[in-house]
Amino acid sequence: MVSFASLLLYTLLSHFALTMAAKAPAARCATPPFDENSADIRILHAVGPCSPLRPPSTSWGDTMSDLMTRDESRLASLAASLAKSHRSSVPIASGRQMLQIPNYVVRASLGSPGQPMVVALDTSNDAAWFPCTACVGCPSAAVPFDSSRSSTFRPLPCGSPQCAQVPNPSCSPGAASCSFNLSYGGSSFQAGLAQDSLALGSDVLSSYTFGCLQKMTGSSIPPQGLLGLGRGPLSFLSQTKDRYASTFSYCLPSFRSSNFSGSLRLGPVGQPKRIKTTPLLTSTRRSSFYYVNMTGIRVGRRVLDIPPSALAFDPATGAGTIVDAGTMFTRLVAPAYAALRDEFRRQVKAAAGPVTSLGGFDTCYSGSFVPPAVTLVFTGMNLKLPPDNLLIRSTAGSMACLAMAAAPDNVNSVVNVIANVQQQNYRVLFDVANARIGFSHETCTATA
Repeated sequence: MVSFASLLLYTLLSHFALTMAAKAPAARCATPPFDENSADIRILHAVGPCSPLRPPSTSWGDTMSDLMTRDESRLASLAASLAKSHRSSVPIASGRQMLQIPNYVVRASLGSPGQPMVVALDTSNDAAWFPCTACVGCPSAAVPFDSSRSSTFRPLPCGSPQCAQVPNPSCSPGAASCSFNLSYGGSSFQAGLAQDSLALGSDVLSSYTFGCLQKMTGSSIPPQGLLGLGRGPLSFLSQTKDRYASTFSYCLPSFRSSNFSGSLRLGPVGQPKRIKTTPLLTSTRRSSFYYVNMTGIRVGRRVLDIPPSALAFDPATGAGTIVDAGTMFTRLVAPAYAALRDEFRRQVKAAAGPVTSLGGFDTCYSGSFVPPAVTLVFTGMNLKLPPDNLLIRSTAGSMACLAMAAAPDNVNSVVNVIANVQQQNYRVLFDVANARIGFSHETCTATA
């Protein structure tokens, strides 16, 4: 049975969708002009109205409603994992997010000659994989990679070093090549380990190691594949460290953007020179995650009274704070979120009237108001969130909600996740070589 709150949320997002559709004519879905001298790889938001991965039959309201619920599935996946000198740049854009699928995609090509793909980005995952021809159970929306058409495709044998680096490798008696099994959100798959040429932007990466999907169950695998930007041995960062010096950055467009207006920038060249940074930390529990040390939160001028244990980094347990591009709304552990929510409500109430709840958002107002500034405090850096990174608004009325939530009960209860809505229109630098993460204001959402 659908709850009244869910219906309200659907109505809010549907109104938002209709208004955005009216403001986004078909012409805006074309690839925007881009500086030919730029090496940036363009990024699209996965739920944008012009996403190549969003089925035409799916309304914007349905998609946004799904995102609120499915964020929790991603958090469950992240929690489960806790239990166990060159430059290029690529445009980033949006596609339909399914269960636990990252929200941003880039164009790529695989093989020789290159076969076009639209791949999801995931900063908390290591492996790359693509649906291949004859895959059993792969999404019908997938455009499969045909290895027989590539002159550079090479299956990797069981004795290869890479076979020992993938999760759950499988080499059955008599098998000529290595395969592996992996769970991702609500899905699981089997893939053959292989190498081929991967092109991103103007760069071609020869002998890139990836999984060629052979069998899949569930519905949470990105339709055209995934590129893992984590820190594990087979991640993009590790495979290209000699070329890109373990450095990349992105600027994520708003989910309202209708084209590839964000960008992924690879390598240390061209990264912001004036940027606020905080040390990058490493957890022995989950070495792929990008941990930072968040030491406090301010609402307006008030420093919140948060128990130190709610923010403390523990490399052994995985407690602390991560920066993640695949979760949509920032989730804070219960004591931290309660302190933020209560102070936010206290400062807003006089201007906007009584607080209401709407679906997964528990701090919403019908009256017009200017939100108090929310500042996330990290070691060596403060991150002040603009109103667009702080609120989700209905353009059909004056309803606005705080775009954050508490971590679900018993899910990631020790991890704070700084998610992509709070990162939008910042250049976020991941400089692993120098063990730092940085934020610099940058408008990456096209307005034309």
